[in-house]
Amino acid sequence: MDRGDIQDYRQLFLSDTPLMDVRAPVEFSKGAFPTAINLPVLSDQERELVGTCYKEKGQDAAIALGHSLLTDDIKAQRVKSWGDFAKANPEGYLYCFRGGLRSRSTQQALKDAGINYPLVLGGYKAMRRFLIDELEMNASTLPYCVVAGPTGSGKTELIIELSGAVDLEGLANHRGSSFGTLPGGQPSQIDFENRLSIALLRHREANAGITPVPIAPVYVEDEGRLIGRCALPETLKERMSVSPAVVLEATIESRVDRGVKDYAENMVDRFQVLYDTKDEVFDALEEHLKGSLSRIKRRLGGERYSRLDSILDEALQQHKVTGSVQAYRELVSELLLEYYDPMYEYQDKQKERPILFKGDHDMILEWSRSEVIYEAYR
Repeated sequence: MDRGDIQDYRQLFLSDTPLMDVRAPVEFSKGAFPTAINLPVLSDQERELVGTCYKEKGQDAAIALGHSLLTDDIKAQRVKSWGDFAKANPEGYLYCFRGGLRSRSTQQALKDAGINYPLVLGGYKAMRRFLIDELEMNASTLPYCVVAGPTGSGKTELIIELSGAVDLEGLANHRGSSFGTLPGGQPSQIDFENRLSIALLRHREANAGITPVPIAPVYVEDEGRLIGRCALPETLKERMSVSPAVVLEATIESRVDRGVKDYAENMVDRFQVLYDTKDEVFDALEEHLKGSLSRIKRRLGGERYSRLDSILDEALQQHKVTGSVQAYRELVSELLLEYYDPMYEYQDKQKERPILFKGDHDMILEWSRSEVIYEAYR
């Protein structure tokens, strides 16, 4: 049975529906959806030519130019790509910017090839509007519990295990600190907001119909306004600043252990996926660590920066030659005690929010599974 076109954006996002985005690559790169694949009707250059023609000569001339740009070979190649996607994703949909000419022409080209494939009514613009509205509503109305604690205490590890948590740093592909850059780069601001909106939408959906019992809180890590270059929506940031918190406690030894693992061992693992040789891996690690350290040079002061930079050089050399990461411990320890901790303590004093619980990883997990958590949200 043929499926019809759809306008149920909520269901599209909740079900991780595969989406064929037929906008130009430049449009896709500025913002898209997590399950979307870009299979454009027009290349960037073709789109620019058609757009100029539309402005100067009108719609009919622009449509005619678009058809002329798509030679038989180009059209056949694109129709094949669309058909391959449709066959691989029979439950999916296609869309363009507004659900207009480009998606309709794609749909017709597929139909001519014997494939009936539905489109999203309203296109990208309507889906993006839906997610913006949902993000604003959920940021302002869902209950939140902020996971706080000093750098290196393991907040991200705890977030991953807490039921109902949203991993903001995972969505932003950044660890949130000066050394938080990760391979692969960060999503665009629009992509980050789309991912966040869908995550909060899922939380509300999972808790739908449980009243009069309060909705379970969304656990989020204590973050500044920026996670790398991804900005938290202002409504969510303001809500987090006054939401109840749990404080994750950890010894300095465990924090140093975690810092060494995050800064050195895990980064090597990540770079080994990207590079073929050991030299390339350690060149990338050196660029990452020394670049991260240089970004906080002004706050460290020239003398301390020079000393830590020398320690880093020695640690990198030992790591590469012997495989040992122990030489990083002095660097990580000083950064935690002399840089991150004073900054955390200062920022923490500026915040006025109730502290619901303090404890280590396992203690907070146990507490979160009890009914006590709901008392704070009644």
